[in-house]
Amino acid sequence: DLELHLQRCQQLSVTVLTDHQDLSNTELKTIINSTAPQQYRIRAKLRTYKPQKLHQSVKLHCSKCNSLQEVPDRDDFDFILRGSASTASNPELHNTSWYESVTWTTQDQKQREITIHFVKHDEMLQHPEDTLLMIEGGTLKEIRKLSRRFKCVIPVRSTEDDLELLDLSAPFLLQGNVKHYGCRQCSTPKPMKNLSSLAAEQQPSWEPTEIAQVLGIELLQYVFIMNFTLVDETGTLNAYLFDH
Repeated sequence: DLELHLQRCQQLSVTVLTDHQDLSNTELKTIINSTAPQQYRIRAKLRTYKPQKLHQSVKLHCSKCNSLQEVPDRDDFDFILRGSASTASNPELHNTSWYESVTWTTQDQKQREITIHFVKHDEMLQHPEDTLLMIEGGTLKEIRKLSRRFKCVIPVRSTEDDLELLDLSAPFLLQGNVKHYGCRQCSTPKPMKNLSSLAAEQQPSWEPTEIAQVLGIELLQYVFIMNFTLVDETGTLNAYLFDH
């Protein structure tokens, strides 16, 4: 809808780009010579806008270092998953006091081994819609299928001592269709055993912010960004839109 609206804006000779109906119109020249912050109502032409495709406006923002990152595409995630699948699951890390492990071999030509660790609560497995699970060796398709049924899915790999997160270029947590990412610069990933403290809570909520905190992840937020060039008879103004 916004992309269509922007196209219409370019076709109109004059359009109102902001609300503030209680304010009189202000020329761009006046705004350019004013000190911020101020609130204005303008009438101007939309000369250009960037990016041209709406999906390119979505970025990942770190509130700690104030960096902006591109949202990784599916091919990047798939590549990381395939790399981690080459690391065999460590049987010594299966079936601990706070998660139950299941391993099986796929029926395809490669006969991949997949291990899923279902986090327990009060030594019991929860309903799928309340369950957090960790998966080793899964493909993107398999992980997406699991994320539609279970509340939280975390892709992991085995070390000698514990399970660990994958490269932070990949999402560290999936909830339904939403992928949660961590800042590679500000995060200090911790082993998965730190999740046991959340599993021990009376009613684990598995909120992304809590999961990120115990795993040493600085959570990135999705933001919407656009640049507009506005013109009237008095001048040109570059407008920058940034919103969560």
